[in-house]
Amino acid sequence: MAENTYKSNTFKKPEKEKKSKSSKSKSRFSFDFFKDPRFILALGFFLLITSIYLFVAFLSYLFTGKADQSVVQALFDTSLTESGREVDNWLGLYGAVTSHFLIHQWLGISAFFIPPLLFLVGFKLVFKRELVSIFSAFILSVFAGLWLSLLLGYITHSITGVTELGFISGGLGFELARISTGLFGWGTFLILALTLFVFIIYYFNITAINAFQVKDPKPMGNDAILPDDDFVIKPTYSDERDNWPEQTEVIPEPVLIVKPPADEVSPVLQEVKLEVEPPSSKVEKMDEPLFTIEETIDDTDELAEQLVEAQGVYDPTLDLSNYKLPPLELLNEYEASKVQVTQEELNQNKDRILSTLTNFKIGIQSIKATIGPTVTLYEIVPDAGIKISRIKNLEDDIALSLAALGIRIIAPIPGKGTIGIEVPNKNREMVSIRSVLSTERFQKSDKELPIAIGKTISNELMVVDLTKMPHILVAGATGQGKSVGLNVILTSLLYKKHPSQLKFILVDPKKVEMSLFSKIERHYLAKLPNSEEAIITDTKKVVYTLNSLCIEMENRYEILKDAGAKNIKEYNAKFVARKLNPKEGHRFLPYIILVIDELADLMMTAGKEVETPIARLAQLARAIGIHLVVATQRPSVNVITGVIKANFPARLSFRVTSKIDSRTILDTGGADQLIGQGDMLLSTGSEIVRLQSPFVDTPEIERICEFIGAQRGYDSAYLLPEFEGEDEGGAAAVDLSERDSLFEEAARLIVQHQQGSTSLIQRKLKLGYNRAGRLIDQLEAAKIVGPFEGSKAREVLIKDPMSLEQLLNELKEKHTQS
Repeated sequence: MAENTYKSNTFKKPEKEKKSKSSKSKSRFSFDFFKDPRFILALGFFLLITSIYLFVAFLSYLFTGKADQSVVQALFDTSLTESGREVDNWLGLYGAVTSHFLIHQWLGISAFFIPPLLFLVGFKLVFKRELVSIFSAFILSVFAGLWLSLLLGYITHSITGVTELGFISGGLGFELARISTGLFGWGTFLILALTLFVFIIYYFNITAINAFQVKDPKPMGNDAILPDDDFVIKPTYSDERDNWPEQTEVIPEPVLIVKPPADEVSPVLQEVKLEVEPPSSKVEKMDEPLFTIEETIDDTDELAEQLVEAQGVYDPTLDLSNYKLPPLELLNEYEASKVQVTQEELNQNKDRILSTLTNFKIGIQSIKATIGPTVTLYEIVPDAGIKISRIKNLEDDIALSLAALGIRIIAPIPGKGTIGIEVPNKNREMVSIRSVLSTERFQKSDKELPIAIGKTISNELMVVDLTKMPHILVAGATGQGKSVGLNVILTSLLYKKHPSQLKFILVDPKKVEMSLFSKIERHYLAKLPNSEEAIITDTKKVVYTLNSLCIEMENRYEILKDAGAKNIKEYNAKFVARKLNPKEGHRFLPYIILVIDELADLMMTAGKEVETPIARLAQLARAIGIHLVVATQRPSVNVITGVIKANFPARLSFRVTSKIDSRTILDTGGADQLIGQGDMLLSTGSEIVRLQSPFVDTPEIERICEFIGAQRGYDSAYLLPEFEGEDEGGAAAVDLSERDSLFEEAARLIVQHQQGSTSLIQRKLKLGYNRAGRLIDQLEAAKIVGPFEGSKAREVLIKDPMSLEQLLNELKEKHTQS
C-alpha cells in the first residue's frame, strides 16, 4: 500500500515527455545492439574471413577471369548449379562473380586494396589493437585505388587494338581516363604527377626538401639572422620545481638561444638571457653538471680475458690430448632380445590373481599389465571400500597361487590410484651393458657423472647423475649381482669422462674383484704417495687412504674459499676461464670417486677408524667433487651404522636374505623378495624403483682396461696428500740439525694463524705436500705444534711471536754449539 500511495503522490510528467523518453529508449536499445561485444567480435571475424575470401577470389581471377567471363555474363540465362560447374575460379561461382564485378567492371587491380583494409578493421575489432592506423590505411587505399585506376586506364586507353590486360584498370579507371584524355590529353600524366606529389606532402607531413639547400659558408655574427629551420627557442628554467618537458635538437649551425624579456616572464620562466653559442657547441641545460658513468673492471677479470684471447680457455685434456674413450666394439653384442612373455602367460597370471582375490572376497574393477625385462607389473583397481592392507597381506597367497618367487605388492603405487603386483617373468630378458651405453639417452647425457644404472619395469633406461645422489650405498647377498653392479658404475663413467676429469680410489678387501682395473692406474686411479699398489687391499692402507682423502677434502675447501667458489663446478669453470692463478696453488680439480667393495670386512677389522672418515666424507665432500660408492654383502646394523646410513640418501639393494636386512638398507621390505641376477631396488629418498641391472662380463672389463692402458697416460697415478699413522715416521725420526730452509718461516706462519695444518704451509709457502709434511714433522719435534690428531689440525703449542723467537734463538745456539 505504501508503494501505491507513493506512486500516486509523485509528479506526473506530460504525455509528450513520456513519448520522447519512450522513443529515446527504443533508439538506445537499437543502438546498444551494435555496442554488444558479441556483435563486435562476430563482425570482426566476419571481416577477417571476408578479406581472405576476397583476396583469394581476386588472385584466382588473374588466372581464371578470362575463362569465367562468359559464364558470369550468362549468369541469368542459366541455373546456378550449371554455372557453378562451369567456372574455374578457386572459390566457385560467387568468387567468380565478385571478382568480375570488383575488378573487371569497377576498380581493376586497385580492388586488391580492399582485402587488406577489411583485414585491418577486423583485426582491430577482434584483438582490440591496431596493426597500423586504420584511418591512414583508409586514406592511402582510397587515393592509391583511384590514382592507380586512372593511371592504368590512361595506359589502356592509349593502346590501340584489343589487349588481354584491359581489365587491369577496371571500368571505373577506363571511364575516368577517357574523360581526362578528352579534357587534358597527355596532360593527364602531369595531373597524375601533381596529385601524387601533393598527396605525399600531406600524407607524410613533408615541409621542406633539403637536398638542394646551400649553406652560407661565411661565419655569422651576433646580429646575423638564421633561416627558420635553424632557429631554436631554448628556454632556461631557474625554478627547479617546475619540471616541464624539453626538446633538444642536434643543429649543425650556430644556435641562437632566445629567452623572453623580463617584463614578459611567465610564471614558469624566471630568467632572461641572450646568448650565441660557438659552432661546435651542443645544446645543454644551463647549470647542470656533466653526468658520466664509469664502469669499473676487475683487474683479474681483465687479465683473464686477455689470457683467454691470447691462449684460449684452459683445456685440462691437453696433457693427454690423444686419449680416446673406449669404443662400444669392446663390449659383447648379443642378439636383440625381445621380452619373452606370451599372451597365454599374461592371461594365466591375471586369472590366478583375480581368483585369489575373489576367494578372499576382494572385488576388482580393472587390471592392467606392464611387461618389463625381469618382471611384469599388474596394476589393479579394487572396488570401493576395500582396504589396501587386506590386499597387502595376501602377498604370500598370491605367490602360492602363481607358483613363483619374488612376488612384490606395491600398495599403493606412488602417484597413481592403483595397487601394483610385480610377478617375475618365466623367461627373463638379459640387459647387456652395450645395449644401454649405446642408447641416445646415455650418449647425449649432459649429466656431470652419468651412470646407466639399469632398465625400469617399463623397459626405459634410467641414467642417474652421481653428483646429485651424491653417494651410493650398495647391498646384496653373494651372487646376486652386487659386484657386477659396481662394474657397471665404473664402466659407465669410463665411457664418458676423460682421465683429467675423473679419478677412482678402489678399495678391494677381497683382493680379486677389482684387480683388472690396475691396468688403468696411470690414467684414472689415485693412491697414496708411498703406496706401490693402486688397488687398496690392506686394511691399514685403507685407513690411511680415508684420512688422506679427508685432508684432500680440507685442502680443496681452502682452495675453493680462496677462489670464491661454492662448489667444484664453479671453481673449475673459473680455472678454465683463466681467472685463477696456478702460482697461488690453484689447479684443475678432477672428480674423485671412492669405491669400497666390501665394507663389512673393514668394519670388523678397523671399526671406528673406518666409520669416522667415511661419515666425514659423506657429510662434507659432495661440494668439492668427492663421491662415495660403498658396497656390502651383509647389510646389518653393525656394518651399516646409523652414522653411515644417515649420510647416504641413495641406496641400491640387490636381493638380500631377510626382511631385516631389507629394512636396514632401504628402510622398508622388498629387497628380500627380489629374484637375483641383477634384479634390484633403487631408493633415492621418497621413491623406490625396481630395476634390472645391465650385465657386464669380466672379459669385457679386461678389454676396456687393456684399451685404456695401452694409451699414453700420466707419469704416475693421481697422488693423494701424504698421511702417516702415529706408529710411522713422525717427530721421533726428525733431526733438527737438518732443518728445512723454510723452517723459521713456516713456524712464524703457524704461530700467526694458530693452525697446525700441512695444507696451510702448502698454500701459503707454495710447496708440495711432501715438503710441507716434513716441515710439520720438524715443527712437532721442536715442540711448536702438537702430535698428530687424525684428520684434525694439530694443536699450536706456541701462542705468541715473542715466545717463538725465543725458541728459534735457542735452537740456533744449541745446534751452533753442537
